[in-house]
Amino acid sequence: QVQLVESGGGLVQAGGSLRLSCAASGNTFSRTTIGWDRQAPGKQRELVARIGSGGNINYADSVKGRFTISRDNTKKMVFLQMNSLKPEDTAVYYCKMETALRDYWGQGTQVTVSS
Repeated sequence: QVQLVESGGGLVQAGGSLRLSCAASGNTFSRTTIGWDRQAPGKQRELVARIGSGGNINYADSVKGRFTISRDNTKKMVFLQMNSLKPEDTAVYYCKMETALRDYWGQGTQVTVSS
């Protein structure tokens, strides 16, 4: 059974930074792709960033150059460093693990960027 628990969200002014963390349970962490999706009010959930088991990384165009994803397989954690935050980054951010059988999501953490 996989469980994902996010932390690190909050309220920040535009131009500020936040670091999200996600702690995972289970025995397959190092072999999976893990990352972050987000969902803003009235919008569809979208990919923010993901990192594969071999370290390959994908970012949404809207966050390239501002966000950095990383993982620590020993601690079974994934991180999202978010710099130069914009009001349009306001959303609930979900940790997501992709496995061969199914995808898993955490409960989400709110990020609010004020202008």
